[in-house]
Amino acid sequence: MSNTSNFRDAIRKAQTHALVGPNVIRNALPYVGGGLVLTALGTYGGLGVMQNSPALFMPTFIAALIAQLVLFFVARGVAEKGNNGVALPLLATYSLLTGYTLTGLIAVALGTSGVGVAGIGLAALGCGATFIVARQIGSNLSDQDGLALTRTVQLGMIALLVVLVGQLLLALFGVYTPTFLEIGISAFGVFLFAGAAVVDFYILPRMYRDDQYLPAALSMYLTYINLFVFILRLLIAFNRD
Repeated sequence: MSNTSNFRDAIRKAQTHALVGPNVIRNALPYVGGGLVLTALGTYGGLGVMQNSPALFMPTFIAALIAQLVLFFVARGVAEKGNNGVALPLLATYSLLTGYTLTGLIAVALGTSGVGVAGIGLAALGCGATFIVARQIGSNLSDQDGLALTRTVQLGMIALLVVLVGQLLLALFGVYTPTFLEIGISAFGVFLFAGAAVVDFYILPRMYRDDQYLPAALSMYLTYINLFVFILRLLIAFNRD
């Protein structure tokens, strides 16, 4: 959900309607792919810790979550200043930590009848299909439609964040979301981040120069990680006992 902070600045910069980085997405794609691979490795390591040292998992999960939040802002700030040599290892570490914090969700998916490895693969495939469609749509949006979609996604992000915080607070008091509401929240998240994927292809070339590929890669990485999470949550909700 961290990429919600990019939208307001993106709208302001996109008002010029000029492409400042026509090749920035192409330059960013190898780093997006590398980040996703590192995330998978982080999750694999987390599953190993959960299986072999379950008492150690929760303390390390909390530490990883805190470090992930701090590292996001540090890495993004360094990347936007153009210091790619420093930003790259920070973003690589951030990707690994993100994978570790996804361990719990992946473990639930693996343990849910009807989801399992096939469901995880389906969620990943859904992200890939979204990328293909979003690239075609987002690259051809008019300025009016692009800015309108960006504002809509921004408002949706805020609403989703409020709902997720409320869901977390209720869970702390032992009140868990009914299945039909979880399906609704997850479906909204899928729809919203599919829209964010389209927005990326419109906004990023107007927001970043070609040599600013790392902050662009971070924005795209966040979009597809969140899309993957909500597709997986939706599959789990549909198959919940």
